[in-house]
Amino acid sequence: MWKTVAIVGVGLIGGSIGLALRERKLAENVIGIGRRTSTLRKARDVGAVTSTTLRLEQGVASADLIVVATPVDQIAENVRQAVAHCPAGALITDAGSTKSQIVRTLHETLPPTTRFVGSHPLAGSEKNGPAAAAANLFEGRVVVVTPRRNGPGDVAAAVADFWSALGATVFLMSPEAHDEVIAATSHLPHLIASLVAQATPREDLPLAASGWQDTTRIAAGDPQLWTQILLDNRANVLKALGRFEKSLGRVRTALERGESKPLAKLLTEAKAIRDALQT
Repeated sequence: MWKTVAIVGVGLIGGSIGLALRERKLAENVIGIGRRTSTLRKARDVGAVTSTTLRLEQGVASADLIVVATPVDQIAENVRQAVAHCPAGALITDAGSTKSQIVRTLHETLPPTTRFVGSHPLAGSEKNGPAAAAANLFEGRVVVVTPRRNGPGDVAAAVADFWSALGATVFLMSPEAHDEVIAATSHLPHLIASLVAQATPREDLPLAASGWQDTTRIAAGDPQLWTQILLDNRANVLKALGRFEKSLGRVRTALERGESKPLAKLLTEAKAIRDALQT
């Protein structure tokens, strides 16, 4: 489908994109671009890329498709650099967990002919780096593509086709709607998992059973990366946190009063919502 794909940032997500492209024979060349020689070497070792470079301008020079899979605070600048050095007409997307600020910043600074549309693959792990990458990471998973209002529809469709080719189910949403929903379904859960882990005394860990382990698994994610994500989407995270605090208040009141009905009602509502997901 593509002659040359450049991936800026070959960690878990970028490495998995490279592996999926190569396993599905969707690209002749997959160029990994990064800032650390050791990470690029590992990406080559696991077969995620066909070549690597520390120089972004060199890596994107002949790319048909560019995917920026760096931390959210680096994405806008990486895209701007890519636009300055890639061929005219190259398709560009990113894999950031927040979208509004990135899309708005790029819309204000990039030439109107730039073929950029934001993306967010809802796939990942508490692990990081190319050693954790998997060719099937996106199979059956959701990717949200976030075109700006009145943006060119063909570019959004092309980005959607890219993720579909990797096995993902694609949703199109505005950047603003994406950030509001993801605050509730991804960012708040990570924060709560971290709070549960942080509030657990270390001496109690020998008795941490599967419930604690399942609840706190995502708290093992990169703290620096998640600090950036939570701050970037803080307005929506605060709204989601407010809803959580309201529910938490209901639980506290029921426990303090020893009332079973409101506690059972909340647990029943929670079970119904979780069961509706059917996974």
